[in-house]
Order: sequence, then structure tokens, then C-alpha cells
Amino acid sequence: MAKIVGGITTSHVPAIGRAIAQNLQQDGYWKPFFDGFAPVQQWLDEVRPDVAVVIYNDHGLNFFLDKMPTFAVGAAAQYCNADEGWGIPTLPPFAGDAALSWQLINSLVADEFDITSCQEMLVDHAFSLPMKLLWPQHDSPPVRTVPVCINTVQYPLPSARRCYKLGEAIGRAIGGWPDELKVVIIGTGGLSHQLDGERAGFINKEFDLRFMDSLAANPQWATQYSVEQLVEFTGTQGVELLMWLATRAALPGQVRELHRNYHIPISNTAAGLMLFDNC
Repeated sequence: MAKIVGGITTSHVPAIGRAIAQNLQQDGYWKPFFDGFAPVQQWLDEVRPDVAVVIYNDHGLNFFLDKMPTFAVGAAAQYCNADEGWGIPTLPPFAGDAALSWQLINSLVADEFDITSCQEMLVDHAFSLPMKLLWPQHDSPPVRTVPVCINTVQYPLPSARRCYKLGEAIGRAIGGWPDELKVVIIGTGGLSHQLDGERAGFINKEFDLRFMDSLAANPQWATQYSVEQLVEFTGTQGVELLMWLATRAALPGQVRELHRNYHIPISNTAAGLMLFDNC
């Protein structure tokens, strides 16, 4: 049966893509950020997962404000990247795992989640940049992928508690799949940042670090807060931490933290990285 081997949470700022394209990994501004990924890359080389379930938020490439599902799951043979206007090079298509996708969709609907099933799907920087950060030596990552998109763009947003339950349901769905697969869960977004309004440039290091601590020791800690409270703590875009929460919830059994990195700022964003495995 399928086994979840671990979880990775990371930020996904478009400026990361430009830094990669310009080979700025050793630049003083970027080096503390990129250096944080070496232990995670080594872990992936050792574990060699077959599939990555990527929990992320779309920024208008695939969904826009006129049609914004709360939860969407890709069910395609491949997922294409496209120009978003950030100056990031377009990447080759990502291989899908349609059979596992339909397992997730059917299981999540049975668990009373209303899912938008996408048999064609464009994936933006929130999906593509983590793939490049985690497998930097590959034009296309050596895993099949299942995109899971959570709305953190247009109100109403799902609550932290709902996203945690979604993660738990994803974990159950993968655990119920009979094929022998090693699956890694990847959650992308955040941490604290706000790109517009009176608090543009807002970063809350204290809350970010407390949230990261909670994922290791008390993963339901953030579910006590409403979406509005999380926006107050982390900024309008910092609510992307919901993807981290769902990722952690998907990990079954005893979970241990293997690595973390936190660096500010990256393009006015608090950049975080965590790696968990199942003991």
C-alpha cells in the first residue's frame, strides 16, 4: 500500500525564480535562503519518493476571481507551467499520477469535502518553484505529482481547522491506496507577508517561529484562530500558512522534525522551510 514518507513545507516567492534564473544562489542576499535546502535535497535523494502531493494556492494562472474553488485536486497526466508575468522562466510539464489523484478525489468526497476535479490544470510559481528548489539538478523533478489547491486568495477562505481536517483526509486517502508507492507531501506558501495596503512589507517573526514550533510539537495549535486573526498575525498573504497546516495534518503516526530554516526578508516575505518524517 502507499506510504507517506514525510512532509516538506516551504515558501514560494516569485523572486526566487528570478534568482535561480540569474544563478544568484551564492549571492549574499540569497545564500542563507538557498543553503537551507541542502539537507532536504539530501533527504529526498536518500528516500526517493515516487509521488509528491503538492498543497499550494493558485495566484490567478489557473483560477481567477470569477471562479475560485475552495479546494481543487488535479487529475491529469501532466501539468503545464505558463508565463505569469513575473519574469520567471517557464518550466517543462510536470508528470501527474491520475490514478492516485482520483483516489484522493473519491476519498475526499466520501469524507464530505466538496472538491473541484481538474482534468486539465495549469500550475503557477507556488507549485513550480518548490519543485526546482527541492530537485535543483533536474529540469523535471523525478516524481509524479498530484496538485491540491487551497483558496487563500478570495474570501471566504476555509478555516484553519477545515484545512487541518483536509490534510487528515488526504493522509487517509493515501494510506488507503493499494499500490506500493512512497509519497511525500509538500506544502507551499508564506510565511508572514503582506504585499499591499497600509501594512505592505509586514513580517511577524515571533508568530512565524511560534507557528513553526507548533507544527513539530502541537500541530493543531493554529486551528484555534480564525482566518481574520491569522491575517492580523501574518498579513494578508501570510494566511498561506494554511498549506503548511494541511501538510502537517496529512502525516500519520509519530512525526519528527528533521530540519528547518527561517530567513528574512526574501522579497518582503518571511521565508520558511521545514522537513518532517514519519518515525
